[in-house]
Amino acid sequence: MINLINPSKIFKWIENSIKFINSIFFILLLIALTFALIFSPPDYLQGDSVRIMYVHVPSAWISLSTYSCIVFLSILTFIFKTKNLMLISKSIAPIGLLFTFLAIVTGALWGKPTWGVLWAWDARLTSMIILFVFYTLYIASIKFIKQEDKAHKISSIIAILGLINIPIIKYSVDWWNTLHQPQSIKFLEGTSTIHSSMMLPLMLMLLVLLLYCALIFLMKYKTEIIRIKKKNIKRL
Repeated sequence: MINLINPSKIFKWIENSIKFINSIFFILLLIALTFALIFSPPDYLQGDSVRIMYVHVPSAWISLSTYSCIVFLSILTFIFKTKNLMLISKSIAPIGLLFTFLAIVTGALWGKPTWGVLWAWDARLTSMIILFVFYTLYIASIKFIKQEDKAHKISSIIAILGLINIPIIKYSVDWWNTLHQPQSIKFLEGTSTIHSSMMLPLMLMLLVLLLYCALIFLMKYKTEIIRIKKKNIKRL
């Protein structure tokens, strides 16, 4: 098990995975965009502005799932003191920050034709801004605190404290009266209200964005492994 999470043991696997994702990414992106922009019908109320959904919704999903993953790895780091788990968290945090920002921006662009305003301080939007702040604090603590052990401890505490915001984001549209529409896609709770003609391009865009996340993570993780190797060589 230790060998499986040892960075030096999986370096070759990372390189092969990067090559594989690069070989299929643009083909899948073209297919997803074709379904999202051409084959998918306009909404009967929102018109073509609904197509922003194909970026906004997957971005929000990735943002929340990435932060949840960071929290899980932070807890494991506290328990098992495995530095490689923190290395993984460090590598995926910028991805979460990027997609949180993307979800906020696309949400604002979607809100203008739908609600008539770019921004409203309702529960869902405000809680997403708070998530963006937690991502920023997490990354900043790793970057600017020089002592590595102290940086890992503080960043883990920040991540765990931010966990309370995740259910607030998810259930805010149910708990409070907000501008944001209720949840349309329910994988585990009830029946989804989104039509299959929109669900297919949404899932394709999610797949493409997940592949992009995997690519960025592997490249970042590879860079961190190289940095650690160089640091260890200097100590010898």
